[in-house]
Amino acid sequence: MQTFLVTGGVGFIGSNFILKARKEKWANIINLDKLTYASNPDTLAQLQDDPGYHFVRGDIGDIELLRNLLEQHQPDAIINFAAESHVDRSILSPQDFIQTNVVGTFQLLEASKAYWEKLSLQKREQFRFLHVSTDEVYGSLSPTDPAFREDTPYAPNSPYAASKAGSDHLVRAYYHTYGLPTLTTNCSNNYGPRQFPEKLIPLIILNALNGKPLPIYGDGQNVRDWLYVEDHCDAIYLVLQQSRLGETYNIGGNNEQTNLTVVEKICAILDELAPKSNFRYSSLITYVKDRPGHDRRYAIDCSKISRDLNWQPKENFDSGLLKTIQWYLENSTWIEQVQSGTYQTWIEQNYKDRKLARSH
Repeated sequence: MQTFLVTGGVGFIGSNFILKARKEKWANIINLDKLTYASNPDTLAQLQDDPGYHFVRGDIGDIELLRNLLEQHQPDAIINFAAESHVDRSILSPQDFIQTNVVGTFQLLEASKAYWEKLSLQKREQFRFLHVSTDEVYGSLSPTDPAFREDTPYAPNSPYAASKAGSDHLVRAYYHTYGLPTLTTNCSNNYGPRQFPEKLIPLIILNALNGKPLPIYGDGQNVRDWLYVEDHCDAIYLVLQQSRLGETYNIGGNNEQTNLTVVEKICAILDELAPKSNFRYSSLITYVKDRPGHDRRYAIDCSKISRDLNWQPKENFDSGLLKTIQWYLENSTWIEQVQSGTYQTWIEQNYKDRKLARSH
């Protein structure tokens, strides 16, 4: 069985990938994660007795640690999920995003190149470095613009998007300059189980269940393409196994929705699954001041991965959203663990100056 070094594997997408990788027996996993605010180690508690899973606490910016891990475990692939990923946090604290997403990715590439160059010819040919990125690097679309393709020019509009664009460029450069066998995926908005509740869907689910306002930026008409996290994990594994070297693939869910529609759908499902007498969850919808530089629309054209690798998302938005809400309703202990004092402080900091403009 192959061995993968997964960075950021305690985060949302990384943890879902690791759980699926071990369940499907894709590979043994070395998980490197520095356990930031968005991490919940209990997400992977079911693997604690799994001999094919090994956790290491550490930073991708620590090149000595990286060199030691690579030398010790001799992975067949590196999958880089490690990233600061929340736009609002990048507006308040951009330096953290530059450090992790740009400098950290650079250090990971440097360590990977040094490791790869020492491998036997057969191992060199089999090795892969897969970098997981975002559609936000492409900027914003109007309602009538065609969806982002792999050759869409980069035009990042937030510090987060700019830092991810920088990391993408570094990965590309290491392939073209040094021959490091890299792959890059750019995904749309992920959702599903185990997502930290500062992101829209879990934030709305948990606020609704607690009777708190459901904050919607601006007019609620910002559009995102929504990708169920398990579909994303399948696509990443497929790219890792079958893609030509140096390729970039856009991965989307073919599910464009306005933020307001997303919130209204969550409310309707909660009315069915967790009803309260004489009450509709949609009564909690509240419009708040928009975030600075808020991109109007993202949309992914994933025809390339469909054509080249025969991948299609299994979940549509309604089926994936129902599964997601059911998971949050059934996992109150996990929710209590992530809703720590640190998380509550962040929510207060982000929303305190966004006066509630009007209710729904």
